[in-house]
Amino acid sequence: MNNIKNLGKIRNPYPYRIIGILLISTVIFACNNSKQSKESTKELPNIVFIMADDMGYGDVGSYNPHSAIPTPNMDKLASDGIMFTDAHSPSAVCSPSRYGLLTGRYSWRTRLKSAVLLGYDETPLIDEGRTTLASLLKAKGYTSAGIGKWHVGLNWQTKNGYALQDDLNESEDYSGVVKENEENIDFSKPVSGGPIDLGFDYFFGTFGCSTSDPPYAFIENQHTVGVPSVLIPDSLDQLPGVVKGLMVPNWSEENVDLEFTQKAIEFIDKTQKANSKKPFFLYLALSSPHIPFLPPEFVKGKSKEGPRGDLVSVVDWSVGKITETLEQYNLSKNTLVIVTSDNGPRKGANGHLSAGNLKGYKGSIWEGGHRVPFIARWPDRIKKGTTSDQVISLTDMFATFSKLTGATAKGGEDSYNVLPAFFSEKVNESDTQVRIFHSYTGTFAIRKGKWKLIEGETKGEGTGISKDEPKTKGELYDLSSDPYETTNLWESKPQTVLELTKLLSKCKETESVLNL
Repeated sequence: MNNIKNLGKIRNPYPYRIIGILLISTVIFACNNSKQSKESTKELPNIVFIMADDMGYGDVGSYNPHSAIPTPNMDKLASDGIMFTDAHSPSAVCSPSRYGLLTGRYSWRTRLKSAVLLGYDETPLIDEGRTTLASLLKAKGYTSAGIGKWHVGLNWQTKNGYALQDDLNESEDYSGVVKENEENIDFSKPVSGGPIDLGFDYFFGTFGCSTSDPPYAFIENQHTVGVPSVLIPDSLDQLPGVVKGLMVPNWSEENVDLEFTQKAIEFIDKTQKANSKKPFFLYLALSSPHIPFLPPEFVKGKSKEGPRGDLVSVVDWSVGKITETLEQYNLSKNTLVIVTSDNGPRKGANGHLSAGNLKGYKGSIWEGGHRVPFIARWPDRIKKGTTSDQVISLTDMFATFSKLTGATAKGGEDSYNVLPAFFSEKVNESDTQVRIFHSYTGTFAIRKGKWKLIEGETKGEGTGISKDEPKTKGELYDLSSDPYETTNLWESKPQTVLELTKLLSKCKETESVLNL
């Protein structure tokens, strides 16, 4: 049953339409078989993937007509393409979701068992030699750019052979190891283990959360743009979630996404002037609407929600600028564009339901923590104004892009090909596919078909969560009839609990969900 219809029946909410707007540019790819299916095209497609940071299911107008935030560009993208109503990030927070997207593998299979990467001691989470989306596509002749927030680790060089120490993620106290590590970074030397070493031809972005993690500086390819040499001002340091550290002189929190968008436009421009026949992959990882909610002047007041909502308007503005550039070069028909988010949102203000009526927010294992908007447009290939209730995850992009382009490589252990769903076709064996979700604290959930099982006790805030909610051994929901997770069936469906619990344990023990 279509989830949008269910969402409308349960609490008379807005007809959400997932807007994970992964912009996939497509110049339709070559296939040796003369009998071309909808999963193959004549030329390799351009792929544009735009990912917001903490944008929720209820933020985008096409998912929520009652949204307090105007999103005309994302809404237009949805009307010209497809909205997925059951799309998910593999984690409810950023670092593990980005790892999952780029590798097609769950982050909890690495050293990162909970939370996110924080501090200069965080070496690359993606192992050298592991295939990423960029290296996968590079083998098919793609030129690729990673622009925006990286946040899956880098190797920093230090002064006088200093060995970076484990700061235990104690970022709130700018002293001891945290301060010592930063003071010993040699910002004049190149970083390694990042995008350039993992298949990207060009990188312009930041090490961690662009507006709340040091160093407050852009990195272009393998060098910082300028030298972080001054501490952030007290006015910034005192804002919630901001980590104290060094910034480059004249650093502007408000202009981060403007810079990212401009660099993305410049990348497209350069590819067309260099060789307009060569396909490109653009991964644009925006900072908005992440804390500390400091919007640029031109969007202030656009949202009735407030500063956070104004930052969602920045995402929408960026989407508009990228699609305008594609039009300028007559690339729209040949480009698959996807827009989405890395995880669920923080709580909205002024009555705005940033996660809609979904339970939970960013960080939590409930749907509000990881069900995200996901919008895809591909003129002449994707039917206009369509929706899909196919369950998909950001980890699925690895296998999906592989199928789309004919690329083959090792990796993508937790990735399913969901390309048929983009064309409103059935995904083979979709009811038997297993997807794992992970919270900030490391809580696991497993999804198979209509069933979602949460392992262990839960906590958090969000729509439908009572402060006095009793603790349970676990939770089980039938999401086909209860997408808001209001009725825990753990006690009444013991056989289903047993089956999913065993399956989750098997997923943890094996190296791939594809081997179950």
